[in-house]
Amino acid sequence: MRAAPTCPRCFGTLRPPSAWSSSWRCGVHGAVLPFQARRPSGESLDVVRKDSLVPFWLPWPLPAGWLVTGFGDAGDERSGARAGVVAVSGPSVTHGPADLVIVAEEPGMGLGAAFAGLDGPDPGPGFDDGPPNAKVEALGHPTPLWWVEGLPDRAVYVGEAMGDWLWLIGWPAEAGCLVALSDLSLRDLREHDQELDLPFGAFSPRLGDEP
Repeated sequence: MRAAPTCPRCFGTLRPPSAWSSSWRCGVHGAVLPFQARRPSGESLDVVRKDSLVPFWLPWPLPAGWLVTGFGDAGDERSGARAGVVAVSGPSVTHGPADLVIVAEEPGMGLGAAFAGLDGPDPGPGFDDGPPNAKVEALGHPTPLWWVEGLPDRAVYVGEAMGDWLWLIGWPAEAGCLVALSDLSLRDLREHDQELDLPFGAFSPRLGDEP
């Protein structure tokens, strides 16, 4: 049984469309596009990338010992996915396990900010005033990222790629070293002309309740 969709801005409960409203509604944020977490599998990947308007970014090759641990999307049948999530997990650079969630989304969706623990839907004005704190490659293009202060238990980096927000959120906070120091190269999983043998692991608890 699939987990119930949640609000992309706070992961709260949603009221489904009814005879009086065609929208999913959050008690705090009003009409939203529902967020759905999905198990790590080839079938889930086929579902999320089918009608997506945004990339599903995956660090590839994965760091040693890391696994793909889930997907997520925010959208509906009318609009397609307008926010996409890939979760990966593995050993941290210090000790113990670490989790990384990569979010691509249209401005105003609020999903990356929700994972980061921010109040607003976007990183806020002035986040990129100074030099970037990290860089990744997105489809071969150098992409600057800036550190944003979120909740203290996680590291948050945000930038822009292909006209959409790109968020990388890591747990614990030390996992930010993976973003800052590992020269990550991101592939868009919507592209079908690539043979990627994805190693799947257990569902990431960072995506919410297991579907």
